[in-house]
Amino acid sequence: MKKTIRIATRESRLAMWQAEHVAAELCRHHPDLTVELVPMTTKGDQILDTTLAKIGGKGLFIKELETAMLEGRADIAVHSMKDVPAEMPEGFGIVAVLEREDPRDALVSADYMRIEDIPAGSVVGTSSLRRQAQLQHARPDLEVEPIRGNVETRLRKLDHGHFSAILLAAAGLKRLGLAERIAGFLPYEVSLPAVGQGAVGIEALQDDAAVAELVAPLEHADTRRCVDAERAFAGGLGASCESPVAGFAVIDGDELYLRGLVATRDGASVLHGERRGPAADAAAIGAALARDLFERGAAALLQEG
Repeated sequence: MKKTIRIATRESRLAMWQAEHVAAELCRHHPDLTVELVPMTTKGDQILDTTLAKIGGKGLFIKELETAMLEGRADIAVHSMKDVPAEMPEGFGIVAVLEREDPRDALVSADYMRIEDIPAGSVVGTSSLRRQAQLQHARPDLEVEPIRGNVETRLRKLDHGHFSAILLAAAGLKRLGLAERIAGFLPYEVSLPAVGQGAVGIEALQDDAAVAELVAPLEHADTRRCVDAERAFAGGLGASCESPVAGFAVIDGDELYLRGLVATRDGASVLHGERRGPAADAAAIGAALARDLFERGAAALLQEG
């Protein structure tokens, strides 16, 4: 078994928390293991003056980390699963998925606890086309503006009065010890989470059996099934960060329950769907829901999005 493992990670505080959490879990299961962090800044972290959709998508957050693994500078990379494209590059795989944190979207505001409380014409910030579309569908009388940067930067912009409220992933705020900034949680009927939201995944080269053996104890089976279903749904739709697509699965006994939606960017049209089936068939359930939505007109919404 390997005696040292190197973790490639982005340098943001949230990414470092996730990498340090994985490091602690690895050391708990393998007390003699030495874990080294390999922090790096990705292109997605460097370009903050435009939306992700315009600069190449969520893959910008992970390409440099994959290069580090290919060049032998790291053994694994730790990601928020919502940042991982549905299609993995050849030779790479998600070798472990850890137990999911709170998957909900959070409303952060000093003045309002619910979306319905925000006055018409107020400006709400989000970096996500998925959140933008669902918010504008629920509240077309609000102004939605993009907001980029790490969690602390976005909170600072809110505190400086640029927005009446901002929308963030609850999991990130909780992991950073910022849960007190959450004014309220958006119900799934208003804002269905992103595919993989709240889950942390470990990426590695698929043929690295030694790494697979080390990270195996960190795998959380129920979270893996849910994320597999959500990613199969997004992959079946051909969705990217430019696609207002949401997918969220839960385990209910022996069954997996998956909800998904496709929307136009302005939220004027939203197409919902859901599927249930044996949890062991997670990926098939996701693919089937994608086919359902295509048959009901998802392609037209994706083109408009």
